[in-house]
Amino acid sequence: MSAVLPAQPSPSRLGTRVERQPLARYTTVGVGGEAEIWFVETLEALAEAVEQPYRILGGGSNLVIDDSGVPERVIRLSGPLAKADLTPDPELSDPASGMIVTGWVGGGTPLPGLLRKLQALGWSNLEGTVGIPGQVGGSVWMNAGTRFGEMFDGLHTIEIVTPEGVRQVTPDDLNWGYRNSDIPRGHIVSRVRLRLQQSTPEAVRERMDQADAARKGQPKMKTPGCAFKNPGGVSAGLLIDRAGLKGEQIGQARIAPEHGNFIVNLGGATAADVLGLLRLIKGRLAPELSGPLELEYEIWPEEAAADLR
Repeated sequence: MSAVLPAQPSPSRLGTRVERQPLARYTTVGVGGEAEIWFVETLEALAEAVEQPYRILGGGSNLVIDDSGVPERVIRLSGPLAKADLTPDPELSDPASGMIVTGWVGGGTPLPGLLRKLQALGWSNLEGTVGIPGQVGGSVWMNAGTRFGEMFDGLHTIEIVTPEGVRQVTPDDLNWGYRNSDIPRGHIVSRVRLRLQQSTPEAVRERMDQADAARKGQPKMKTPGCAFKNPGGVSAGLLIDRAGLKGEQIGQARIAPEHGNFIVNLGGATAADVLGLLRLIKGRLAPELSGPLELEYEIWPEEAAADLR
């Protein structure tokens, strides 16, 4: 499969920086071909960027991009849309109960840095997401989390941008759940307000350490994260381990010996290598399961892995 790419990047009327670059440099697994990237800093620039077919790329975790790239323009939130205003909103916060609602946090804000700031302030509700390498927008879109907590534990308002315009919703407006926000594909989480609880830096750090300790067995190499959702509440990693697949390798991609639900890039892996391992796992496990084995990764373009859905 090969993506048909324009010869030159499209110009921006508003002066938005537009470049053609390999997408591999923006993903945690380090694979992916070229695309036209729009680095947008304002809602006005974002409205222009979505006038043509687009994709939104955050921290690049949980994402595998085909070696041929994608033909659509790829949007990256930057500037003010990648910063966090953690000033408590006096109209929405409740000091008596310790409930804090922040100012707007840009969807392009790196989640790890945000968590460090919240810990220093002693503000709780999101510490269960420690160790997730993505950005706020993408983490909200997929309701990223661990068994200690998830993004929707700490959300008050979500601002969503589509070609039809901008709207704001609350978690109560969405049918969110495990690794699912109910926000449709292609809708961009541009900003959020956080709903947090006043605690202490020491107590928040203790809970972060507890969640982080549970991740010690996970690989430290380039990886998109967990490959498959836990089927029926059973650990996908345990099932992969029992199938004897840990350490299996295709090209420069390997099923991590530390944790079977992680695929790592040994250096120079391609998307084809990663997809090959996903097919190997699904082919081995699916016949033994009563329900579907669902990918946790997002694949670009979707048809590159239609057989994995």
